[in-house]
Amino acid sequence: MRRFEYHRADTLEHASRLLTDLGDDTFLFNGGTDLLVEIRERLRRVRHVVDIKQIPGMSDITYDETRGLSFGALVTVGRLERLPLVRKLYPNLRAALASLGSIQVRNRATVVGNVCRASPSADTIPPLIADGAFIHIYSRTNMRVVPLAEFFTGPGKTVLAKGEIVTGITVPPAADNAGKAYIKHGRRKAMELSTVGVAVSLSMDDGVCSDIRIALGAVGATVLRAPEAEAMLRGSRLDDATVKSAANKAMEECTPISNVRASADYRRDMVGVLTGRAIKQALETFA
Repeated sequence: MRRFEYHRADTLEHASRLLTDLGDDTFLFNGGTDLLVEIRERLRRVRHVVDIKQIPGMSDITYDETRGLSFGALVTVGRLERLPLVRKLYPNLRAALASLGSIQVRNRATVVGNVCRASPSADTIPPLIADGAFIHIYSRTNMRVVPLAEFFTGPGKTVLAKGEIVTGITVPPAADNAGKAYIKHGRRKAMELSTVGVAVSLSMDDGVCSDIRIALGAVGATVLRAPEAEAMLRGSRLDDATVKSAANKAMEECTPISNVRASADYRRDMVGVLTGRAIKQALETFA
């Protein structure tokens, strides 16, 4: 492994100052499931690592009916996955957490780390965007809250400025009339990167769809919303024909590429298939 300097931050201010003062080859260390592999394989130039695991307050998980679910940057995938509240109120997020890597990885990796990796194929991002999540960002001069859908600027790129640190994520409360689903498609059933991932979060009133968000993973430079497909479904009773038409529209809205995991055409076709399935799965809540 290539040598690097290790620093332990005891406060957010300390971590932010280290990120600012030590230069561009400085990275935060939390779960480390991606960072340590990239250092070992020489995929990333790292001169300084700042350990933030001792910073207080970032391991908290809270829920209330007004603010919703909030969890800090130190919360692991496995811990959130096992939480009964997440299983009950956020089944789309729980499905994404359960599909991420192996058990060993989930017990080490953090949800915020998976999000900040900014991979278009990251499992946690589509359901969080579909649920309208917000990300909390600290700097020594400001604390800002950004809609997660606006956090990503490209593959591996985010709106974070130098010295800024993500402290946690808030997911709005789950309504009684909500249905949620996340479906991941890959070449294997486990320990696989997503070839296509589709998350749906919808609300129904008297059999009519009052609101819906569709988030598409691994079919664009960032996780995408499908606004035209969503517009077709709002105010509809979501019969088979309407769902199929919206799924076809979602296919038109994605911008996949071809790579070693799948061709662009295959990914586009799977967006149609999985969008239809995810909507129907979300509707099972009301059956």
